[in-house]
Amino acid sequence: MRFWKKPEMSKGPVTAPLPPSGRRPLIAGNWKMNYTHLEAIGLTQKLAFGLTPEQCAAAEVVVLPPFISIRSVQTLIDGDEVPIKYGAQDLSPYDSGAYTGDVSGPMLAKLGCSYVVVGHSERRQYHHEDDALVNLKLVAALRNGLTPILCVGEPLQVRDAEGHLAHCSKQVDGALAGLSAEQVESIVIAYEPIWAIGTGKVATPENAQEVCAVIRAKVGEMYSPDLAAGLRVLYGGSVKASNAAEILKQEDIDGALVGGASLDPEEFTAICVAAGAPVAAAS
Repeated sequence: MRFWKKPEMSKGPVTAPLPPSGRRPLIAGNWKMNYTHLEAIGLTQKLAFGLTPEQCAAAEVVVLPPFISIRSVQTLIDGDEVPIKYGAQDLSPYDSGAYTGDVSGPMLAKLGCSYVVVGHSERRQYHHEDDALVNLKLVAALRNGLTPILCVGEPLQVRDAEGHLAHCSKQVDGALAGLSAEQVESIVIAYEPIWAIGTGKVATPENAQEVCAVIRAKVGEMYSPDLAAGLRVLYGGSVKASNAAEILKQEDIDGALVGGASLDPEEFTAICVAAGAPVAAAS
């Protein structure tokens, strides 16, 4: 039984123009440690029903299920030709070996993953991952043809001390150490203020824009302004349908890394539609 029905008159993939920035919006749903593989199939089906091919062309849509559900999501997306991409929430810095419990880049690549999250604040906090390890994971992702979504962000005490810009800039510097311009062109960076993750608090659009602009400027300083201008920078931190449009219209924000709201198909669909709305209006 097919769950995705392509348009009757479709002649090849549906496309959409890029926004004035030249950067295609990206909405990535981080499901974290939620849902069995059967529940993951159900959620993916609901997203397929809720999003049109045109909406998926206007904004790139990605789901990031737990490892055990990736194969089930892959089978549905590939089998029904759903125009949604998928990826993983983490990877090992090693391609193989005696690393019990780890999942490697080659494993994810063979599953057809397009993206992988690297350096999420929960990995940094609960698994004590530092910038050096995040750097190794970035290299591992790129080595295996995966697009890393590099996460950076400050805790509340750093924000209160007004050290958030320097903190995030330092994380970018450490994570990208030794990477070539060609490698960095393939990376997505997500700003996720730790104090806004799962708390219901959210940075104002102006707060988010300030840090995303600094991230872009830091990459421009490390590499080139042209490379930075093409870099996609996302915001993550209690993004919901009710606040997505205001956040996503900021100049240096190219999408969102969505946590809790990505588990609600109606909420997540609305966020995806909001991201692609300016593109759709211009087409």
